[in-house]
Amino acid sequence: MIDQLKRALDKGLELNERLAAAANNGFDWLFRREQLVLSGQTDYELVHAGELMSVRHYKLQGETDIPLADGSSMPIARRRFAIPLVLVPPLGVSTDTFDLLPNRSLVRYMAARGFKVYLICWGKPERRHAHLGLKDYADVMMGQALAAVRAHSKVPEVSLMGWCMGGLLALLHAGLQRDAGIRAIVTVASPVDLQGGGIVAGVAQAMNTPAQLVQKYTNFRMLAVNPQSLHMPGWMTTLAFKMTDPVGSLTTYWDLVTRLWDREFVESHSTTSDYLNNMLVYPAGMVQDMLVRVMIGNRLGKGEVPIGGKKTARLGNIHAPLLVFAGETDNLVSPGAARGSLDLVSSQDKTFEVAPGGHMGVILGASAQSHVWARSADWLAKRSSARSGPVAPKQPATRRAGKRSQNRPPALTER
Repeated sequence: MIDQLKRALDKGLELNERLAAAANNGFDWLFRREQLVLSGQTDYELVHAGELMSVRHYKLQGETDIPLADGSSMPIARRRFAIPLVLVPPLGVSTDTFDLLPNRSLVRYMAARGFKVYLICWGKPERRHAHLGLKDYADVMMGQALAAVRAHSKVPEVSLMGWCMGGLLALLHAGLQRDAGIRAIVTVASPVDLQGGGIVAGVAQAMNTPAQLVQKYTNFRMLAVNPQSLHMPGWMTTLAFKMTDPVGSLTTYWDLVTRLWDREFVESHSTTSDYLNNMLVYPAGMVQDMLVRVMIGNRLGKGEVPIGGKKTARLGNIHAPLLVFAGETDNLVSPGAARGSLDLVSSQDKTFEVAPGGHMGVILGASAQSHVWARSADWLAKRSSARSGPVAPKQPATRRAGKRSQNRPPALTER
């Protein structure tokens, strides 16, 4: 009898504590949401600042370990590897993509594993940037970013890791440059073969026949349309992404209600929601190029993409080691669509793996650390030792934090 009363009292106290915690968390969620958003908390040094694009260098100073998603911690290994790692996010998302939460931060994880970590930030495009296209991102800005990394690190080679379109930009840049100065490439959920399944591939196939008929029987040309007239606000990107999983978008709020007492869960939910609700504009010129130069006719799936002017990115030019991941439940980019790059590159060292998660979860979810992140770090570690040879070539001066560059970067192209 006494034991039953004690258990009842304990349950009552636990329920009371949960109700109090839920009330406190609910108040913060309604009126002080900014206190629950934990993205972008890792310190960094700005090593390049262009008109739109910038490059960050992340350092874990004054720390001995980092928290992990499973509640454990990982000791920090200080600069074990010679080759810098450059993280390439997709367009349309905030700069905090790879620094989403303190315990789910790709930049912190890779820095703790001993890599010198850099992140390309594509900035926040506005209407005046509507003309920017593949040439600007895959050639001009990627070139500027990697030059800044090489100058700052004093190492002539870099490794690239990109998610979704970030992986595509890494492949296209390597295909343009014949992967000169690129030691290894990791892509995660990057659509290459648009006949391989998934929503992206389905959209491309649905558009292919009508587009070919329009091109054959009319004078209309998509690339001739003024990009300014196609400019759309950032909330359109958010809406399009959420529409790929409308049920999941609603059930996350039910999860919030049922776990409102759990501060860590509320912080994670609020941070992720803030990320998803504040997606950025895709420059209309990039949309035009992706439709005409990449999707129609599955050009990338055939290995060659004209990116503007007389330049063509050829995946057959890539000889660098390649590691390709696909999300097991990714309804945007199927494993078949992601795997296509392995059949097109000339690399002898290439690997394909399917990891748990959907399009976002495969790289940013809690299980990503033990699968994609850990596997990528192990794979890159074996390919990141220094080589004997000439010293790094002299690179143009770049802007440091608080200092202006002495050499102006090349101008972005006009369409």
